[in-house]
Amino acid sequence: MNLTSDSDLDSQNVAQFSVIYSGERLDRWLADQISELSRSRIQKLIEQGQIQINQQVCTSRKQIMQTGDQVQVTIPPIASLDLLPVSMPLDILYEDDQLLIVNKPVGLVVHPAPGHQQDTLVNALLAYCDDLAGIGGVERPGIVHRLDKDTSGALAIAKTDRAHQNLQAQFKTKTARREYLGVVYGAPATASGTVDAPVGRHSVDRKKMAIVSESKGGRRAVTHWQVVERLANYSLIRFELETGRTHQIRVHSAHINHPVVGDPVYGAGRSVGVNLPGQALHAWKLRLQHPVTDQPIQVTAPIPAHILTLLEVLRRRADSQQH
Repeated sequence: MNLTSDSDLDSQNVAQFSVIYSGERLDRWLADQISELSRSRIQKLIEQGQIQINQQVCTSRKQIMQTGDQVQVTIPPIASLDLLPVSMPLDILYEDDQLLIVNKPVGLVVHPAPGHQQDTLVNALLAYCDDLAGIGGVERPGIVHRLDKDTSGALAIAKTDRAHQNLQAQFKTKTARREYLGVVYGAPATASGTVDAPVGRHSVDRKKMAIVSESKGGRRAVTHWQVVERLANYSLIRFELETGRTHQIRVHSAHINHPVVGDPVYGAGRSVGVNLPGQALHAWKLRLQHPVTDQPIQVTAPIPAHILTLLEVLRRRADSQQH
């Protein structure tokens, strides 16, 4: 999406844009224009009447943009952070004065949500970093990207506004790369492949994502995969994300009939006979550039014990089937 910007985010926190190409809904269009803000914060600004289109307040996130529309965004000062810092152990993979990369355990929610107000990674980060509040939004201080509650692995957190904007841009432009390891049901017919299928909110179950055409609101999603190890009726797969849609790997794996083992949403009804605390999916490697020095950073998050145990069990089963 191209745009003409009459002003950047200035000292008054007001930005003005001219729409060049029409057809996209307001919240998605704004998310592409203002990378500093998360889509959820943009949606809140819309609901609060902070967006004007052609000098008229617009409160519908689904408003379709038209060529020539003049859009004004008013961003009020960030509200005081009403979140409780809670001291929790953090498995730190990398840290300096600009960013922090942690190995998130399975079961830990990243940011506050209903039912999880004081036991999230954000609460732990606020206790660990005194000046993190307000960076990136009220409910997501410093959070640059996300992992599902039951997915473990490497997660980057910005410690300054400069780092937050830079890292968000890296994920948007694909300078930052993420590799995952996952155990899936079945044995793919080929050694590698790519899933290029748009992902959007499920039409019936709004808590789920699904393959949804872009004409119906889906967003392009690309996942590259490669078989690491074949384990009879299961496979260890390395995934590399080209895009970062919600539940992308889980949805794409199910789409090609190889859902992730232990996935209660997209692999429901299947059992592996091993008690797992979450889906067998782990954010294994994270590569990015330092937001200030531009030096390359690569971290590897050790594979968690429950996935190692699962692999041992599946290897024994595969060996017994061969004999």
